[in-house]
Amino acid sequence: MKTINKLVIALFLFGTFLVKADDEVPPVPGGGGTGGVGPGAAASPIDMYVYLLSVVAIALIIFYTKKLKSVKA
Repeated sequence: MKTINKLVIALFLFGTFLVKADDEVPPVPGGGGTGGVGPGAAASPIDMYVYLLSVVAIALIIFYTKKLKSVKA
């Protein structure tokens, strides 16, 4: 197996472990009330930028697709 394949597999596994690092939902605090709606998990800071990241991803896909087509032609 080539070195680049091993590196890609290692980075993929590391990324998977990194994504699954904070998978536990914190317990609902006691104290009388019924609590809030939902599991009580805190929102992650990336949630604010989902739309912006989607637009950037689409723009990069279009850019590199056009660049690849111009190199092949």
